[in-house]
Amino acid sequence: MRPTDRIFVALDMPEVEGARAMAKNLSGLVGGVKLGLEFFMAQGPAGIRAAMEGTDLPLFLDVKLHDIPNTVAGAVRSVAPLAPAFLTVHASGGPDMLRAAADAAADEAARLGIARMRILAVTVLTSLGEDDLAAIGQRGPAADQVRRLAAMAQASGVDGVVCSPAEVALLRADLPADFTLMIPGIRPSWAAKGDQKRVMSPAEAVAAGADRLVIGRPITADPDPRAAAQRIAAELGA
Repeated sequence: MRPTDRIFVALDMPEVEGARAMAKNLSGLVGGVKLGLEFFMAQGPAGIRAAMEGTDLPLFLDVKLHDIPNTVAGAVRSVAPLAPAFLTVHASGGPDMLRAAADAAADEAARLGIARMRILAVTVLTSLGEDDLAAIGQRGPAADQVRRLAAMAQASGVDGVVCSPAEVALLRADLPADFTLMIPGIRPSWAAKGDQKRVMSPAEAVAAGADRLVIGRPITADPDPRAAAQRIAAELGA
């Protein structure tokens, strides 16, 4: 994998034109585009198609599905025509929900004759600290909860997990090499942390075992997004 292929740029914005322009501007400098709930709720599937028009970048659809297994399976089938490379569900939805998502992704890819989207289970949100976990009734410390959820997700047949940089090395040691670790909360040393509480630099995350890196504002909020993406790629050895 080329260093630039590891980078998924988070386009956390609600406008189609802005997302499409940013994606086109960064084509060739990043490995894919992440579109999340803000965009999906504002624009829907048609907006996803419009935003990705004119670019061959892989799509990471980060909508964090969490519902009963039948509903999540139906949602996975509904987004399959968008051909996302990755789709997120919440690990806390439990084994049956995770299996339903993985099965639906495989079945719908076979039916449509397209590449199967890879299901990623979100472990503990990077905005949550130890006090936050306690407040919502999850047993900490955060690293232990992430390991429990990741082990359950892997046993349930999904393709990988989303975790903070702090847990990458632990999970890489726990899990098979082909189990994807998608890592948000990536902040180059020259970028502000924002609302992320557990962060790491791009090079540190890859050295710890990260497969893919989600990087948003350090690229998209920079006065020169292309230069910021190139600077990060250089840090990764590109």
